[in-house]
Amino acid sequence: MSKVISSISACLLVGLLLAGCSSNNSSNNAAASGSSSSSASASAAPSSSSAPSDTASPSASAAPNEKALVPEKSPLGDIPDSQQFVKYSSATGKYSLEVPEGWARTEQGADVSFISKLDGVQVSVITADTAPTIESTKSDLVKNGRAVKIVSVKEVKLHNEKAIKASYSSNSEPNSVTGKQVRQDNETYYFVKGNQAAVLTMWAPLGADNIDQWNKMSGSFGWDTK
Repeated sequence: MSKVISSISACLLVGLLLAGCSSNNSSNNAAASGSSSSSASASAAPSSSSAPSDTASPSASAAPNEKALVPEKSPLGDIPDSQQFVKYSSATGKYSLEVPEGWARTEQGADVSFISKLDGVQVSVITADTAPTIESTKSDLVKNGRAVKIVSVKEVKLHNEKAIKASYSSNSEPNSVTGKQVRQDNETYYFVKGNQAAVLTMWAPLGADNIDQWNKMSGSFGWDTK
């Protein structure tokens, strides 16, 4: 498999580390304008040194024999229609996008995550000597995820950015405190520029209705032109 596929795998693992909010990561308020490891210029509430006990994360570890969990009947994962969004900019990653105001932010170099209980969004920047394809994306998600069920993988154009969009369900990683997992919806976008790829992933409990908010975030992503 090409170098970018193994890189995407590594990127997904980064998502687990980010969602765990390790004490070694920098946590900031995205609404504040102070300096940070990613030179953020957006807003969200500061993240704590460890993830809340009910926080889920993207599926990052391969579990070939794991069975899909039964979705919760009334999942608590809808992003309110009244949710405000603010612009986040990464000087290190040279990209920007709009993110929910007030979500806990964790940064690690060019990578960032914003988490609110069982909902989350993260961006990881990886080296991509070869651009991902529809088939390689499908294969990698299934191989490296937890009970992944692909809904669709296709090429899309969002404003001025081309991307590969993957929609799929999966089991979350076990919570580091409780061991609890949930079945979740995921959308991942691969934005390639030169030999770099920004991997944008959004997740929520399966059945939550976040299509408008996810479209807003993915549609706002852009590489810096300077």
